This record gives sequence, C-alpha cells and structure tokens, in this order.
Amino acid sequence: MQAGVVEWVARDVRRVLAPNPSVMTGPGTNSYLLGQGAGVVLVDPGPDDPSHVAALLAALGPAEAVGAIIVTHPHRDHSAAARRLSALTGAPVLAFGTAEAGRSPLMQHLAEAGLQGGGEGVDAGFRPDRLIADDEVLPCPGASLRVIHTPGHMGSHVCLGFGDILLSGDHAMGWASSLISPPDGDMRAYRTSLALLMAQDWRLMLPGHGAPVAAVQARLRSLQDHRTQREAEILAALRTGPATAAGLTRQIYRDTDPALLGAAERNVLAHLVDLWDRNVVAWPQTPQADSVFHLTGATA
Repeated sequence: MQAGVVEWVARDVRRVLAPNPSVMTGPGTNSYLLGQGAGVVLVDPGPDDPSHVAALLAALGPAEAVGAIIVTHPHRDHSAAARRLSALTGAPVLAFGTAEAGRSPLMQHLAEAGLQGGGEGVDAGFRPDRLIADDEVLPCPGASLRVIHTPGHMGSHVCLGFGDILLSGDHAMGWASSLISPPDGDMRAYRTSLALLMAQDWRLMLPGHGAPVAAVQARLRSLQDHRTQREAEILAALRTGPATAAGLTRQIYRDTDPALLGAAERNVLAHLVDLWDRNVVAWPQTPQADSVFHLTGATA
C-alpha cells in the first residue's frame, strides 16, 4: 500500500494511508472512508499532513461529501487532521471524548498522583464537536455503523462496527500488539475490551495501522493470549527478586528492537499496575514509572 493512494478494502470502504511510517505506526496511519454519496463517514483523519489531507479530499467522488469525521482516539497520528478537514468539508468531528475521557478511577488516581505517560503522542488539545456513546448507531450509507467503547489503549478509545466489519483503531492490529501506557492506557480495561470484541462475529478487521485482518477471531484470541503470557513472564521474573519496569523489560524482551524497548517498558508497567490493583504485586512509594515492584504472595 502506497501513501496517498485510494484502496477499496471492502464494499463501501476506502482506505488512504498517511505518510507517517515509523516503528510505532508501522506503514503509517490508515484513514477510512465509509459509504458512498452525500454522507460519507471519515474515520481517523490521521496526522495534520497537507498531502494526506489533500489525498483524502481527492478520494471523494464529484457527487460525494463527508457527513461526519470520527476519531477512534486522540493520539495525534489519528486525530490531528480532524479540525482542518472539518473546516474544509463542514463535517462535525465525533469522538467519545477528550484525551482524559473514559479513564477508570484507578487511572485517574494515578494521573493525579503524578504518574506520567510515556510520550505516546497524546492530542491534549483535542475537542470533538459531538460526543458519541457506547452502542450508539450513527448515520452512514451502506451499512449500520455502531460505536463500541473499547478503553485500554486509551480510556476514550472506540472501535466501530460497520455491518460485520470491525474498524479496530489501535485496539487490535495484525502486525503488532497495542501500546498500553498508564495512566492513558489501562491493561485490565484493554483485556476486557478484547473479550467484548471476541464475543461478536466479524468478517473482517480494519485496524488503524497495517493490513486488513481476515481471521479476526484468531487474531483477537492471539492478542489476549499474548497478554496472558506476558503477565506470566513478569511474575516469573519477580520471583527472582524486586524489580522496576525497566529492569523487567530488559529481562523479558531480550530479542526486541532497541527502538521498541521504551514502548515495551510501558506495556510492562501496565501489567504491573494491573497486578498491583489485584494485590499480586506491591510498590513501596508513590507510583512512578521507575518504582520498584515486588510480589505480595497473593495468587494472580
């Protein structure tokens, strides 16, 4: 897939790849146009890159217009172009909320206690024109479009059900696992949201990064199993003695690209926060990314 080129990935679904490849975004951010005609829905307008904005507008037919712009979550690689495209098309920007919306009480507590995020590109100034709610059905030509609130990668993250097609944002992808970085990311919420998606029958998954996924249930299950395995590895490492998230990352991610170790450490921290909330591990001081964790003796 080449950036800026329109690709029909399913009936009534066009994809335009943004020119922002990286170790975190893979080939770049996928923007999707759903339906055809006067009420096309744009999902994840992507980075505020002039060439990408132009490519999205050029993807529309002469009799087409954007009826709504939906942002799955306010990370800048998904949301930054929303305001510019809204001004150019007149379409309102819809989202579950701001970057802080949807946090669990635990994550809100950690944020207020000073736990810092890991620099994941949060769009702190993002403000939608209208809030959308879990299980809300939105107007869209071609098929029903249902909102599925899926906190985990962010508290305000949503997936979308376009008929039997799952637009999964950054919650589930085929090429990599998702970054879960407290206090914006929440491992327990992420796994609960995965289970919610697995309970539904999907024909195709269209992620925020990477190629479409046909074997949706198998991929969702593998992501859930991956988190279960990672938790077991963390607990096994802690049985050898107390450690920080950074120390555990060095023990567990031995063959990982060094450019990805920062993200891996945030995922380890997310597991540790979940284990702490379940009283399986403890930390002796105000929670910070460099806190030392140790086992409590409770069963996971």
